[in-house]
Amino acid sequence: MTSPPLALHISEDFLPSRPAKTPGTTNLSFSGLLSPPLRLHEDLKDGCGGQLWPAGMVLARYLLERTDEIRGKVILELGAGGGLVGLAIALALSQSPQATGISQPASLPLLITDLPILLPLQASNIVLNALPATAILSLPLPWGSPLPVDLPSAYCRPDIILAADCVYYEPAFPLLLETLEELLKKDEGEDDGTEDGGGAILVDEELQGVESRRKPVCYFCMKKRRKADMRFVASLKRAFEVVEVEKGVVNGEKGVFLYEVRRKKGKVPRSVARGLEAGKGIENGS
Repeated sequence: MTSPPLALHISEDFLPSRPAKTPGTTNLSFSGLLSPPLRLHEDLKDGCGGQLWPAGMVLARYLLERTDEIRGKVILELGAGGGLVGLAIALALSQSPQATGISQPASLPLLITDLPILLPLQASNIVLNALPATAILSLPLPWGSPLPVDLPSAYCRPDIILAADCVYYEPAFPLLLETLEELLKKDEGEDDGTEDGGGAILVDEELQGVESRRKPVCYFCMKKRRKADMRFVASLKRAFEVVEVEKGVVNGEKGVFLYEVRRKKGKVPRSVARGLEAGKGIENGS
C-alpha cells in the first residue's frame, strides 16, 4: 500500500496569502496617460507574477508622468510578471514624436524579464498590445549572481532598472540583492565622480551633475506587508544609496513605497546579500 503524497505547506512568513483571481484581460489608461490603453491579460496558473499588483500600478504611473526623462535610455525590468510596468512604458515610448511633442532618439527596446515560466504570458501581452520587437523584448533573467551569459551586453549595464512588487517570496531576497549589485556596479575604469578627470575636486553642484550622469538608477517599488519586508529594505539601504521618492494608497491599500536605488561609492559588499540569507539583516529598518 502506497502512502498518499504529502501536501507542501509554505508558511506565510515566507509567502503572504493572496486572493484567488480568475484569468481575464484588463484595460489600463492610467487616468488618460495611455491612449490607447494598455491591455493586460492576467493568469495565475504559472504563479503569482501573472496578476496585477499595487506597486506595479504606482511605478507605471510615476514613470508615465516622466517619459521625457527616460526616452533613449537602456531600460531593464526585473521580475516583470505579466509585464505591466514595462509594457505601459514601452507603449508610451513607442508613440510618435508628433503625438508627444518630444524628439525621440533611437534607443534599444525595453527589456522585461522574469523566470522562464512567465515568458509565455509576457509574449501574449506583447502581442495583445501590438508592440514590435523594436519597442520591447522579453527574456529570462533568474535572480542571483552572475548574470546570465546570454543576456545582451547592453542590458548588463542598463541606465534604468525597474522593479515592482519583487519583494514577495522571502528566500529570493538575497538573490534579488545580488542581481541588483551586478546591474548597478560600476564598469572597470569608471570613476566615482569625485574628480573631474584632471584631478580637480568638484564642487557640490558639479558633483551632483556628474553623479546623476554616472550612476544607473533602479526604480524600486514595493508594498510592505511583513517584518521580513522591512528587513529587506534595511539591507537594501546598507548596500546602496536609497532615496524614498513617494508613498501612496492604491485601491485603498496603504504601504506602497517607491525608492530610487543607486550604488554607493566603491564596491557593494556581496556579504550584505549573504548576511540577509543567513538571517543577519538589520532587524529594524524602514
